Amino acid sequence: MKRLIFSVGILALGFAAASPARANFAVIRFADGYCQVWWDRSAPPWGVAWSMIAIRPDWWSAQVALDWATTLGDCN
Repeated sequence: MKRLIFSVGILALGFAAASPARANFAVIRFADGYCQVWWDRSAPPWGVAWSMIAIRPDWWSAQVALDWATTLGDCN
C-alpha cells in the first residue's frame, strides 16, 4: 500500500512538472498613444497612464492584436 501511495505521489509530481507554463501577454496602450506587447499581464507597468487593450495567450497572437490596433488607429 505504501508503494502504491508513493508511486501515485511521484506520478502526480511528474504531471505537475510537465504541464506547460502559461504566460499571458497583453497589449498595453500608454497615455501618449504608444502601444507595446507586455510579457506578463499579472505584472503590469507602474503608474496610471496606461490601459490594457488586449490579452492573448502567446506572443504571436499579441503581436497580431497590436498590429490590428495600429491599423484601426488605436495605437501610434
